[in-house]
Amino acid sequence: MSHEYECKAAGVTTGMPCADNIYIFTVPNPIAMALDTTIALMNLSVFQRNNLVLSEVTLSINKGEFVYLIGKTGTGKSSLLKTLYADLPVTEGDAEVVGYNLRNIRRRDVPFLRRKLGIVFQDFQLLSDRSVNDNLLFVLKATGWDDKNAIQERIKDVLDKVGLGTKGFKMPHQLSGGEQQRVSIARALLNDPELILADEPTGNLDPETSEGIMALLFDISRSGRAVLMATHNYALMEKFPSRTLKCEMGKVLSAEDNTDHPVGVQ
Repeated sequence: MSHEYECKAAGVTTGMPCADNIYIFTVPNPIAMALDTTIALMNLSVFQRNNLVLSEVTLSINKGEFVYLIGKTGTGKSSLLKTLYADLPVTEGDAEVVGYNLRNIRRRDVPFLRRKLGIVFQDFQLLSDRSVNDNLLFVLKATGWDDKNAIQERIKDVLDKVGLGTKGFKMPHQLSGGEQQRVSIARALLNDPELILADEPTGNLDPETSEGIMALLFDISRSGRAVLMATHNYALMEKFPSRTLKCEMGKVLSAEDNTDHPVGVQ
């Protein structure tokens, strides 16, 4: 993996319903800004190379919320996530993410935005020629950490959080897929982000390992961080139910299940 992808993950510049659930999809209502809002989008249009992918996207996600983003391949899930971490520009509508106005954000402020985010990819995107510890060290140095003791403590802390406290000396190829994804999540936690953006984080993992990753991500949301996770895995959604958004026909729709508990836009 290139350093460019590692830097992006670190915050540095360089519907098919489940069988037992019936989802009703409706267009979300307009949102109002609140102090605990992590993501606030109003009439946002998402473009990919000048092609309109999503339009009139209006939603909010608060601190501590876990939200699924579902939809068929090519419906805009990844494009929306890229917009949220300023990889794609906002030219129509309004978007505020962890306090940054993405419509007006300056290029030099993008690294500061990304330091408040944790990004988890499907394919891990670890540096293959560096140990787990050195993957994390690279991120910390790239984001301004220079105190050796603080760096060592932070690396130990995040590896302990993801259950890899004894694996820091390992090279990525010596780890299982699930362990590599845990390293990816540890990397995302290094700078204590307010928001985790996870793009198909269980896509390359077996069912048992996927459940472990889901349990970890839910623990992260319970600690007060917002988590937005794109996924195709409806079986996991059934085991770990939460609020759900769906990309469909150029819109982002909110879902309500048949238990009368809304999981759409609040």
